[in-house]
Amino acid sequence: MKTLLTYFVPVLTLVLLGSSTAAYAVNCQTLVTKAPQNVEIKTTMMGRDKDVRSPYCLVSGVMSQRMGVDDKFYSIQFELRLPNFWQGRFGYQFNGGSDGEVKPALGAMTGLLSSQYAINQGFAVVSSNGGHDAQANPEAGLAGPAVFGHDPEARRDYGYGAVQKLNSVARSLIESYYASPIKYSYGLGQSNGGRMAMVAASRFPDMFDGLLVGYPGFNLPRAALQHAWDIQALHRVNDDISQSLTPRDLKVFAKRILDQCDTLDGISDDMIFAADACQKVFDPKALVCKSNFDRDCLPLNKVAALMRMHMGPHDSKNQALYTDWAYDTGISSDNWRMWKVESTISDWSNKPISVVMGAASLAHIFTTPFTNVAGNIYALENYLLKFDFDKDAPKIYATNNQFKESAMTTMTTPDAAKPKLTEFKQHGGKMIIFHGNSDPVFSVKDTMRWYDFLDFMLEGRAPEFVRLYRIPGMPHGQGGPSADQFDMLQPLISWVERKQTPKHIVAATREKNPEITARMAGMTRPLCPYPSYAKYNKGDFLQATSFQCVIAK
Repeated sequence: MKTLLTYFVPVLTLVLLGSSTAAYAVNCQTLVTKAPQNVEIKTTMMGRDKDVRSPYCLVSGVMSQRMGVDDKFYSIQFELRLPNFWQGRFGYQFNGGSDGEVKPALGAMTGLLSSQYAINQGFAVVSSNGGHDAQANPEAGLAGPAVFGHDPEARRDYGYGAVQKLNSVARSLIESYYASPIKYSYGLGQSNGGRMAMVAASRFPDMFDGLLVGYPGFNLPRAALQHAWDIQALHRVNDDISQSLTPRDLKVFAKRILDQCDTLDGISDDMIFAADACQKVFDPKALVCKSNFDRDCLPLNKVAALMRMHMGPHDSKNQALYTDWAYDTGISSDNWRMWKVESTISDWSNKPISVVMGAASLAHIFTTPFTNVAGNIYALENYLLKFDFDKDAPKIYATNNQFKESAMTTMTTPDAAKPKLTEFKQHGGKMIIFHGNSDPVFSVKDTMRWYDFLDFMLEGRAPEFVRLYRIPGMPHGQGGPSADQFDMLQPLISWVERKQTPKHIVAATREKNPEITARMAGMTRPLCPYPSYAKYNKGDFLQATSFQCVIAK
């Protein structure tokens, strides 16, 4: 028999839910009055959408407004999303590239499904433009997004200052909105945003409890030297660099890497997990055609260019200026080609990203004094072709009366050479880093070297609070012949909040990735913490459970 209570409870639940939603709407509206001094905000209550599974208060703000030494107007613009489904977590989203634009504050990261975004895991998320507007200098053409580098404070904001200024403002707004303290703070970023996360661990060791770092440009100005190195190497093959290495050339090169390295991890599956062993085994010189009738080989000048590119930039004394690069299968990916050889962007005359964004950043942001290179394709490419690794490369370490900090000092951590992260570790901070072995922008070997130095400085205790995962075949972000769908955020949350140390993380190939081979479809693999790698043990080769994490002997 149904009682009155049977009808009353569901109605009461709906009333309570409705009142809760209404309360959030009121809080969102009144939050405008609680903005810190000299911070202007607008608020709007938003419903669920394709990216966010909970209604949320959208805050758009501006702060730190000023006039630069270049007579340009600067400000930190930001977006803060405050979901009804809040679990006491704050996420600072470090954006990539040259910044200059407020990206949606979702806490999206490479590998995650939209349901796994930070905002859908109970985070209030903030993002910003990094202290400058990429559209502020249209007269500078293609170099416009990098011209902020003429202002010292704008460089510093891009390097680390914007985070330092915005973090406390975002925290204040979050705690005012929910009338409750933040329980856990996280920093999330990839590419340049990954660099910022690593910088935060050193410069602001108690700012974040957890940091999720994707393919970081840790030594950003040094990595930018690679753009000039690559273009000069490719130009030796063909004056039109888009013709220097054809897609077929790179597929032939990738196949030869597979032929020599695929089975080093115990099974042939079109992925190279035994990456370190591969670097010792693979011989690119064996690819050189011996006669005009040879197939599946490359001319000597093309192999020489690829070997030179993988060697990394050097000066005339043969001193390394950045790092070398791993030979891996993702060299055949569209992403690798778009960064190094040829893009699909007609407004760039199909020049690669390295010629446009790379040259502009190296000239305007990463060297002192800056070089006021014009924003057209010819000028940008010519700048890289004429770049002198003896005279120009040292400018990334230079200062002058206007720029008291060098680009390297501004962009990297103070302890870059001898990392310890002592204060971050004492604070209880945890960091997870992931990096594609085929990244064409920031070498996975640079990230490995940083981790090795950290582990050495801490006498083998780095794994207690930092874990590094390498993804075979993955270039700069998703793509390539790789298992590029994975959730690194949940293991970080478990590590920070429940002290559950992450071990291997399962990655899957994506059905919508056109660059996986037929036998890679439906495949899962364990991503193992560096320096271990996934080695086949026994069972179905498609399943991650058939592999175990081992350390090379």
